[in-house]
Amino acid sequence: MPLTAEQLLAGSQATHEVEVPPGLLPIPGDGDTLVVLRPLTVLDLQRIGRAAREDEGMSAALMIQQALVEPALKASDVSRLPAGLARFLVERIDEISGIGTPRGALEEMVQAQLARACFVLAKEFGWTAQEASGMTVGQILLYLQMLHDAGESP
Repeated sequence: MPLTAEQLLAGSQATHEVEVPPGLLPIPGDGDTLVVLRPLTVLDLQRIGRAAREDEGMSAALMIQQALVEPALKASDVSRLPAGLARFLVERIDEISGIGTPRGALEEMVQAQLARACFVLAKEFGWTAQEASGMTVGQILLYLQMLHDAGESP
C-alpha cells in the first residue's frame, strides 16, 4: 500500500535530542548537554540556498538557526558559536535531514564498495587481490562497466 501524504510529511515535524560532546562546549556546565533539532524541509533548503547565493558563509548559520528547536537562537547568535560546535551541529542536521552522511560512514561505504569491486574483478579476470586493489577508481569503474556490458550482450 502506498504511503499517504501525512506519512510523508510527518518526518518534518519530528524532533531529535542530540547530545553535544562536552569538549565542544565553550563553558563546561553541570547540566544537560542536549539540544533539540528538527530536520530541514525542502522549503528551508530553498531559503538557505537563496541566502547562500548572496553570502556563502550564511548557509551553515541558517541551517543551524532553522533546525535548532531548543535552545532557539537568532541567526546573529548562531554566527557567534565556536566553529567546532557549529560543524558538529551541521553534521547532525545533515544526518537527521537525510541530506548527508557522516564522514566516517561515507568513507566506510566507499571502502566497502571498492573492496567488493576489487574482489569481483579479481575473480572475473583472474587477478590477485593486490593487482585489483592497485588500480585507480577510474580503472575499476571501466572494468566493472565492461563486465556489465558483457553480461547484457547476447
